[in-house]
Amino acid sequence: MTVPATAANTAAARTHHPARIIGCDVGKSAVVVFDSLTGRTTEHANDAEALAALAADLARDAPADCLPADWLVVCEATGGYESTLLAAVAAAGIPAHRADARKVKAFIRSLGRLAKTDIIDARALARYGQERHAELARWQPAPHVREDLRTLTRLRTQLVRQRVALTNQLQAPGGAIAKHRLQAMRDAATAHIAAIEADMRALVETDPDTAEAVALIEKIPGCGHLTAVTVTALMPELGTLSRRRAASLAGLAPHPHQSGQRDGYRRVRGGRPEVKRALFMAAMAARTHNPTLSAVYNRLLANGKKPIVALTALMRKLITIINARIRDARKTPQTPSPQLS
Repeated sequence: MTVPATAANTAAARTHHPARIIGCDVGKSAVVVFDSLTGRTTEHANDAEALAALAADLARDAPADCLPADWLVVCEATGGYESTLLAAVAAAGIPAHRADARKVKAFIRSLGRLAKTDIIDARALARYGQERHAELARWQPAPHVREDLRTLTRLRTQLVRQRVALTNQLQAPGGAIAKHRLQAMRDAATAHIAAIEADMRALVETDPDTAEAVALIEKIPGCGHLTAVTVTALMPELGTLSRRRAASLAGLAPHPHQSGQRDGYRRVRGGRPEVKRALFMAAMAARTHNPTLSAVYNRLLANGKKPIVALTALMRKLITIINARIRDARKTPQTPSPQLS
């Protein structure tokens, strides 16, 4: 298994201050860009040709000693509309950070600004990068297989929710005139889910790294194929994280709630909800079929913990085990295959 690009995403690579911060407010049709080096704000079409030209223009405006590797582009996640920009700057060798929109909005509010325009947002993103650069993870292009797998995983989740809603409507009293249509819609959703799962299995087999990660997770009692695929698709950083960071990304880190002499109840929050849901189902199975985790679960119950707290502890242990196994597999040297004469 080869180490993915995210393994290079370390704090050591972000210790120096970027010489140039470029804030980009991304829209469906246009990208507004603020350049901290020149102080100019420009607007560009959100297409590959225009954004490649933007990268070339940025290079022309920079002094000879201000190299693209020392810059930082900051944009928000906008439902995929930022993908063309990120691909263009990556091709030009410019580091980038795809920011969480909620964090950026909170940052802007902390500045006391109420006005909102694309230009103001682009400037705010540049300032966000200037003040937080050492803490911002650099964006790395994911393999197409992982991107496609993530898309299929999320589409399957949507269809499963739709099927649950249709099932509830079918079981509700009344509405007999619509029952046959609801049944047809539920059957269609079931068929689509089965087709998507087949596509996911086929897609996993096309990439050796993904297939190996999925196989490693499936070996853990309690983790089925869908859990393995979901976790692999939605947490590509696995194998490069500390156990605490892995738990935090999965939304399973217990955050303290303390003030003065009051030490409040610690709760898990944040993280990636799809991963958390997949691990919940795995923990439900592991408490029965995984001897090690079953013993942990029973010990927590015996100590007075609520069942949901014990299950959350199993979920946290599962993501820690998964992260460690993928990490160890990457450290294991591969035995070269014999050469045929």
